Amino acid sequence: MSSTVSSCGGEAVEALVTEFDVAIIGGGIVGLATAIELAERAPGRRLAVLEKEPHLAAHQSGRNSGVIHSGLYYRPGSLRAVLCREGIARLVRFCDEQGVEYNQKGKVVVATSERQLPALAEIERRGRANGLRGLRRIGPEQLREIEPHAAGIAALHVPETGAVDFASVCRAIARVLRERDTEVLTSFQVRDIDVGRSHVTVEGPDRSVTAGAIVNCGGLFSDHLARMAGIDPEVRIVSFRGEYYDVVGASREMVRSSIYPVPDPRFPFLGVHLTRGVDGLVRAGPSAVPTLAREGYRWSTVRPRELFQSLTYPGFLRFAFRHWRFGATEIIRSLSTRRFTRSARELVPGLDPGDLRPGRPGVRALALTRDGRLYDDFLIQSGRRSVHVLNAPSPAATSALAIGARIADQVVRVTDLQ
Repeated sequence: MSSTVSSCGGEAVEALVTEFDVAIIGGGIVGLATAIELAERAPGRRLAVLEKEPHLAAHQSGRNSGVIHSGLYYRPGSLRAVLCREGIARLVRFCDEQGVEYNQKGKVVVATSERQLPALAEIERRGRANGLRGLRRIGPEQLREIEPHAAGIAALHVPETGAVDFASVCRAIARVLRERDTEVLTSFQVRDIDVGRSHVTVEGPDRSVTAGAIVNCGGLFSDHLARMAGIDPEVRIVSFRGEYYDVVGASREMVRSSIYPVPDPRFPFLGVHLTRGVDGLVRAGPSAVPTLAREGYRWSTVRPRELFQSLTYPGFLRFAFRHWRFGATEIIRSLSTRRFTRSARELVPGLDPGDLRPGRPGVRALALTRDGRLYDDFLIQSGRRSVHVLNAPSPAATSALAIGARIADQVVRVTDLQ
């Protein structure tokens, strides 16, 4: 054992252990949820979370709309559907136990034209097949009772949808992990992974750890980490920036909970929606524009090597060719506040364009297959002494505690952890 200095939840502590039973790479909500599940299953085992940033939840887990999803949209029987329903129950229970503020004020999915009604009916069918409680089809008058400023010819009311600050959930999980003697090592950027016969060595910039097994919850870099560990991933990660606007002034009071459009089934994103966070702030967004770097939070962030990797991947080129019209629309909306505002006003016509202010963007990791398909489910792939989360799109934050349980099952299968 060697003595190193680590940061656990932002506090400097003395870490005396560099050998672990399991090391989880990634300090977002999925990695932390995996750690807490393993800590519950195997008390006394040595566990570590390795996060490359100086603090936890620095990327997708701390840069999202904060919506607790209900499982409305997902193909019945898929992991996204099953784990979202299981995950929402686990998340609410955890928040109650740990005193994390949340709400379940519901949302409406609004059809603004006749051509959207078939898609609305399909979403309703999926929601009922997935077991959503209280889901109901409503007309314009009922819509105005729930969201007085929303405009539509029909809608779905989804009462189980809610809001939470997922960064606060991450901090609460980290607090529990500290109590259970799990090491949380921040500023640990993985440089190399060596999978041996009896253990795995993970090299950082100035230190290394060894573990009986690793779990890769690296988000935007999960495919890269998998290749380091000798895995040929089924997918390649590409990143899309989600740009938000904060709704202020009188317009903020026009949104009570969350107002969503009917998603176009031809495209892989939900479209611009309006959400009231647990803090009372209202956000409009997100857009979905391809980035010029995996962590490309601005147009000015360009990393030529990462951009080259995306542009030369056959799956990305096929995806871009298939959805170029959608992509062009999103880029225009990203560059034009007027176009973005127009999308938001389709749902709430009374929004004042002057009340929309640029907000904090996020970047989402999407997994593409070589034939250009967006992998439409969670993807967890096992290797020798390793488990890799290669696709964790929305509703991964809502589902995280359930995903962590599923990962723990696979960890047991790839190692002797009991």
